Amino acid sequence: MSQSRLYDTVAFDVRDNATMLFFAQTTDEAEIEDYLLLLRTVDDEFEESLYVEVNEQQFGGHDLLESAELVSNTLTLNLREPSSELGGARKIVLTFAESAENLAAIEAGLFRVLGDVLDAGHA
Repeated sequence: MSQSRLYDTVAFDVRDNATMLFFAQTTDEAEIEDYLLLLRTVDDEFEESLYVEVNEQQFGGHDLLESAELVSNTLTLNLREPSSELGGARKIVLTFAESAENLAAIEAGLFRVLGDVLDAGHA
């Protein structure tokens, strides 16, 4: 089972101990109506962990993803276990608008956030 999501905005950010890719579907008034956040944390005392947050519901851990693939404007996240937070989905398929800004965010952040699980793909 998979869950598909469509976004018009992608952003990349780096904080003190985290790197993030943010996918959002916005309204005509630029308000966020749906989002997915991929967050890789690094802490000196703990293992590196990857978290997924969907509309204020967070789940994750160091072994959350089995693999990820990017083909054109579609990013597929293959989960190790079915996600109860996503109705039992084992796969999250993210499709995003192919704007210059979104492609730049993907290029800047994809390997930094998902590098160790990025399995295949091309942009």
